[in-house]
Amino acid sequence: MPGTARGAVAAGDPRVSVAVITRDRPASLLRTLDALAGLPERPPVIVVDNSRDDGTRRAVRGHPALDRLLRPAANTGALGRNLAVRHARTPYVAFSDDDSWWEPGSLARAADLLDRHPRLGLLAARTLVGEEADEDPLNAVLADSPLPPEPDLPGRPVLGFLGCASVVRREAFLAVGGFHPLLFFGGEETLLAYDLAAGGWGVAYEPSLRARHHPGTEGRTGRPFLVRRNHVLTTCLRRPWPVVLRAGADLTLAAAADRPGARRALKEAVARFPAALARRRALPPHVERAARLLDRQPAGRPGPGEGGER
Repeated sequence: MPGTARGAVAAGDPRVSVAVITRDRPASLLRTLDALAGLPERPPVIVVDNSRDDGTRRAVRGHPALDRLLRPAANTGALGRNLAVRHARTPYVAFSDDDSWWEPGSLARAADLLDRHPRLGLLAARTLVGEEADEDPLNAVLADSPLPPEPDLPGRPVLGFLGCASVVRREAFLAVGGFHPLLFFGGEETLLAYDLAAGGWGVAYEPSLRARHHPGTEGRTGRPFLVRRNHVLTTCLRRPWPVVLRAGADLTLAAAADRPGARRALKEAVARFPAALARRRALPPHVERAARLLDRQPAGRPGPGEGGER
């Protein structure tokens, strides 16, 4: 595994690292690293570079925030976060994308909450988008979670989060295997939340934690079809068969109506179905009950704060 390690980052909060995945956007990545370098927590930053050239490596060489640069042999998608967490030397790891970072004090606050709540496996933060710090639409969805409060967890229990605005307990993340390889990226967060809950770990939304997201104007293409595909695959991997059939029927109808990306999503979901079936593991009854409660929640569009460059 090619990589570059630097010396210790200047002393800050020793409990939390930041993992950043990036691909072919060195200017945006540098902005993120500059913001992370300015935090009072001074977190060591592990960058997973999914690029195929040396532009990113040259751009970040010597940056004071950078603790380690990992360059896998192929594009790892969301699995780059798994790689970063394995290399982290702190008990907690926050995730950023190459166009997002954390507000001062949020990482220390997250570490305090994780210290105080040993069953807490993941904290979902409030995401603020752009220079105007607009609310990401997912914030309201998470804040309105119908799941009942749990006395040993902070915030609101949830079974979803935004990947670039979350902090994990390294032990919990590794215990459940991190992000699932079958999904690659695009709506991969729900399955990780399911698996954490199934493993006995808590997942909570805490709006006092704030992540900033500044998506570029160029964007990436293809994400809507991936989200559609991965929703069906997630149900195949963890949900009861009636839920799987309903998700498959919905995607089939969308493909028949020529909805954007639906035909490609259906084709790829069918191609991956044998692998999903081989890895299928139904949720424990208490987690399935929680998932059913969320099924009845009005759907929220992640909107401009969803995304990130893998």
